[in-house]
Amino acid sequence: MSGTTIDFQVHADGTAVRQSITLNRLVIAGWTGRDPVARDKHIAELEELGIPRPATTPIYYEVAASRLTVAETIEVSGGDSSGEVEFVLVKSGGRLLVGVGSDHTDRKVETYNITVSKQMCDKPVASELWLVDDVAAHWDQLMLRAYATINGERVLYQEGALSGMLAPSDLIARRYGEAGLPEGTAMFGGTFAAKGGIRPADRFEFELVDPVLNRTIRHGYTIAQLIIAG
Repeated sequence: MSGTTIDFQVHADGTAVRQSITLNRLVIAGWTGRDPVARDKHIAELEELGIPRPATTPIYYEVAASRLTVAETIEVSGGDSSGEVEFVLVKSGGRLLVGVGSDHTDRKVETYNITVSKQMCDKPVASELWLVDDVAAHWDQLMLRAYATINGERVLYQEGALSGMLAPSDLIARRYGEAGLPEGTAMFGGTFAAKGGIRPADRFEFELVDPVLNRTIRHGYTIAQLIIAG
């Protein structure tokens, strides 16, 4: 199984340690909202782009772990892709960690095969992780936020509290049952509807905010479009 090794700054129990984590499996969870109204809004948003409704909610897509990256630039084919901010669960050394990433997806391909569209693009992640146990008591207060730079203007693209998403234990259990998230696995936890609709950008920035412990994990990347020759 093809994987990738990423150097993370892992914050746990009041300390921060640089740790190389090898990830052999990547799972993208979709339609993970606790609120069926908000969930259906995102489904409708995608339907407007010709993207079919999911077979189940939530749904789990398998993607090559080698797509994970902390790079500040990604290359995509043409101008039909866009980012989505999501919390990212990581199982390493028996511990469950959380960070933040972007499920960058080719929207044109998504109209006819969602799994393939997920595989089309790199998945940028921030190079910091928190121990889930350190934030479990106030998990619902954590915030996801994304900004997109479109035609030179930086705009708020997505924003929401994790109270709107399935909690980690529920999200993991629906896919893996009592076994839990497998060692060396990263799981993206779902996203919020885009303010103003899904659209491509020149740059995408995203963050996970902990208002209780007063800290933020953030990352940003530019999108370089490769020419489609035909």
